[in-house]
Amino acid sequence: MTDQAAHPMAGAFETAMDALTGPERYKLLCGVVVPRPIALVTTLGAGGVTNAAPFSFFNVFSETPPLVILGLQANPDGSHKDTTRNVRDNGEFVVNLVDEALGEAMNDCAVDFPPEIGEPKMVGLAITASTAVAPGRIARAPFALECRRHTILSFGPGRELLVGEVLHLHAAPGLIDRKTLRVDVERYHPLGRLFGNLYARQKDRLTLERRSYAQFGSDDL
Repeated sequence: MTDQAAHPMAGAFETAMDALTGPERYKLLCGVVVPRPIALVTTLGAGGVTNAAPFSFFNVFSETPPLVILGLQANPDGSHKDTTRNVRDNGEFVVNLVDEALGEAMNDCAVDFPPEIGEPKMVGLAITASTAVAPGRIARAPFALECRRHTILSFGPGRELLVGEVLHLHAAPGLIDRKTLRVDVERYHPLGRLFGNLYARQKDRLTLERRSYAQFGSDDL
């Protein structure tokens, strides 16, 4: 008979973060905090090359001012990756949101192409001009947020936090109601990042109505 206590998945688990290596912390945090939105970030490199890189350490942060955040990671040798270098050089970038149709091309943009080779050109993504920033946006992205660097915070040699101010928003046809500014969830199919090679489709949804304090008390009497 197998001893259940000896099974690696048996019982509760806990650990101090400083007892783990960096890769172990990454594995746990990426597996626990899911699904995460994906930003396919376009920047303008030397010679006018448009680079594109996917980020799942990403989210919206504030509406006034309108801010997004990106977790930037250095190369293994400590040098800046294309996105970090380009944003530091010219202060502008575009967050292209990723839906199911864009998933495969987004994944291919993670290939370690050299800086002088633009990922969009290699994977067949057309780039169209932005309105408020120099880097172009991905033409087939469901949404694109044109951003200007607000702040970069360093948390060690390998990790930085980029805060960007959103200057302009683009939406593909049929995704936003012009009167209500609501996104059509039947047409928008965002891809969520899990861990490893796993991603999540947002097919199953539920509604949870938020109650006020007064409603909470009266509903439970």
